[in-house]
Amino acid sequence: MVPVLGYAGGMAEEPDNSEQFDLVTVFRSDEHTAEMEALAIQGLLEAAGIPAVLVGTAVLPVLPFEVRVPRARQQEAERLIAESQLAGPQAAEEAAGETSGAGPEN
Repeated sequence: MVPVLGYAGGMAEEPDNSEQFDLVTVFRSDEHTAEMEALAIQGLLEAAGIPAVLVGTAVLPVLPFEVRVPRARQQEAERLIAESQLAGPQAAEEAAGETSGAGPEN
């Protein structure tokens, strides 16, 4: 293994081969709603405690948007996405209504 030089002083450090950085794609779309869908999925996963990275740019809308998660959390993320899609938009609206009504009364 070749050491990675950390700075000009020459101190060598081992590269981090952590699985945390081994990301896999759990959502990919190049439809006109891809950015909104990817942001919603990223929010869903992060709310469940699954780190999610959004890949894509609105500057070049011809490129797809992706959501990636650590490989170790792939199955959990895919299950959450599938459950969310089965529940549909009405379930999301109901959940949003429940959380918005949880605040203090004015």
